[in-house]
Amino acid sequence: MRAKRVDANQKEIVRQLRQLGLSVRHLHMVGDGLPDIIVGHRKMNFLIEIKDGKKAKSKKKLTDDEQEFFNTWKGQVAKCETLDEIIKVVGL
Repeated sequence: MRAKRVDANQKEIVRQLRQLGLSVRHLHMVGDGLPDIIVGHRKMNFLIEIKDGKKAKSKKKLTDDEQEFFNTWKGQVAKCETLDEIIKVVGL
């Protein structure tokens, strides 16, 4: 099990989410396909895999471990490239 790299946009997205009053914790260091962050809003939790929208489409694909997590997780999980996409997922 290896921790994964962080996409270039993750730090700024996390900063902006916190400015909006959302709780955010990093999960990327866990690895094993777990999404990059967990976001708390209105007593609900949202697992978010952040991909860098500026990268080529092939570089925005889920890794095999991430795809396995998405396929088997029985709760909410989303892949997002922008702050706006995450805002829609959390219903802000």
